[in-house]
Amino acid sequence: MKLKTKYLPLLLGAAIAVGIFIGGSLDFNDKSDSLFTSNSKKDKLNRLIDYIDHDYVEDVNTDSIVDVTVNGILDNLDPHSVYISKEDMQSVTENMKGDFVGIGISFYTFKDTITVIRAIENGPSERAGLKGGDRIITADGDSLFGRDLTNGDLAKKLKGKKNTDVTLEVVRKGEEKPLKFKVTRGDIPIVSVDASYMLTESLGYIKINRFAESTYKEFKKALTKLEKAGATEVALDLRGNPGGFLGIAERIVDEFLEDDKLILFTKNKRGEIEESFATRKGSFEKGHVYVLIDENSASASEIVAGALQDNDKGTIVGRRSYGKGLVQREMQLGDGSAVRLTVSRYYTPTGRSIQRSYKKGNSDYFDDYYSRINSGELLDPEKIEIADSLKFTTPKGKVVYGGGGIIPDVFVPLDEGMQNETITYLQRRGFVGNFTFEQLEKDRTVFEDISKEDFLINYEIEDEVVLDFQDYLNEKRNTNIVFITYKEEVKQYLKAALADQLFGYGAYEEVLNQGDIMINEVINLSLNKEFTD
Repeated sequence: MKLKTKYLPLLLGAAIAVGIFIGGSLDFNDKSDSLFTSNSKKDKLNRLIDYIDHDYVEDVNTDSIVDVTVNGILDNLDPHSVYISKEDMQSVTENMKGDFVGIGISFYTFKDTITVIRAIENGPSERAGLKGGDRIITADGDSLFGRDLTNGDLAKKLKGKKNTDVTLEVVRKGEEKPLKFKVTRGDIPIVSVDASYMLTESLGYIKINRFAESTYKEFKKALTKLEKAGATEVALDLRGNPGGFLGIAERIVDEFLEDDKLILFTKNKRGEIEESFATRKGSFEKGHVYVLIDENSASASEIVAGALQDNDKGTIVGRRSYGKGLVQREMQLGDGSAVRLTVSRYYTPTGRSIQRSYKKGNSDYFDDYYSRINSGELLDPEKIEIADSLKFTTPKGKVVYGGGGIIPDVFVPLDEGMQNETITYLQRRGFVGNFTFEQLEKDRTVFEDISKEDFLINYEIEDEVVLDFQDYLNEKRNTNIVFITYKEEVKQYLKAALADQLFGYGAYEEVLNQGDIMINEVINLSLNKEFTD
């Protein structure tokens, strides 16, 4: 492809954060020179905010001052102690809870009209009869087209309390008049297991995108399905997984480890240690597991990889993981906002801390990805920096290292084609999916008689479609892109987006995994049986 044109003392910080919201008495007749005579740091901050609120010459949004202050405090602690504003709290909570209340559609604002991409399988909209391509023009009589509404605004109009009804007026191709559907809102899952299917006759595949409250149940359901299909080995794909709940990661590890095996331990500032051990509940203790990780696999993903690696269970495949070994606890601040504060470090069973250094500041810490690219580490395992002082040994004698992520047993370099920066950007911004939707809208009947299996094996994206995509970007998105070197990779992303819109769950990953070099490495390892537990 050619372009033309991711310290203040802890106690003091926590005390100040709490103090902001506690409030305090303030005599506004105080002189400014006696305003901050209190020995309490939190009282000092309270009094300043109250003073500004009461006497400042202009009206000031003190809520915004509080937000800035809390963020300033946390920025001086560690990269993973964060403030969640009340505006963001609902979406963050829904994401980690694993569901929300809604009507169950994915949609795209197409030609100023909210248009259904796909109704979620077994969801309220599918049960009511909505289909991909339907244009929703009103909700309870309120117009949803031709208005300057964001996707967030539209989503709010379609969300509501559980078991409440919303009447949708829909325009559908082939129908002379608008159709009306009464949809009863319900719990809509936010899927954390993106795909589960068989790679070979004996090797199953499970992709987890985060560790939410619902993830273990999703994972267990997928694992059981694969076992019934004959899986004696599982590829657990944690690439790009940023983490989530520690307890959920522990339960997933427990499926693979024998009774009483140490999963991890945590240590707080007082030196108190809590250990977590596997139980007898594991259903895949005899099977082999391949854990796929990359530079964006973090936190709970690293707990899974580290626990299995240190117990000589399975094979870790990929590239060095992110390097987050800190544990956060959420504290509500009373106004709908919250702080997630780092309260301990976690250690893998051999005693490794995989937290990388953040002594040079948060900005440098989060720019580590670019440092890895520049060092060549993502292409050559010899470029991975290791310290002999952080060397540990597993029970079977395998050498592992702490100090900055999990180093895989089998290295797989970055695929510079499929993970090209421009293609990744276009995908994440929704350009690939939006273009695919508009192409599909031209004639959906073409795919009415094509099964998922037939599509995966036989359907091909033609060169003309790639050129159309190129024109779409350059004309509508004000870019100047020419697809040359990575044309085949673009085809694969377009096919994956089309599969997702036609067939839903898992189809996107099944397409992208065709030709994925890390998946191919796992299949080769499985066929050659080079590793045993």
